[in-house]
Amino acid sequence: MAEMTGARWRTSTRSSSNGGNCVEVADNLPGVVLVRDSKDRDGGTLTFTPAAWRAFVHGSARSNR
Repeated sequence: MAEMTGARWRTSTRSSSNGGNCVEVADNLPGVVLVRDSKDRDGGTLTFTPAAWRAFVHGSARSNR
């Protein structure tokens, strides 16, 4: 599991427009991007490599066009 000490969590700027259904992302740690549910912060964390996270975000942006 990734070391989460020092993770700086942030939410999307669009999170207020979707009724609070959003995720928080911490991308300030070396070699890892952490993702969690903003409504259940203790419910678990997904761990991505930075390359995998970029691919996910890029793919998501393309599907919303």
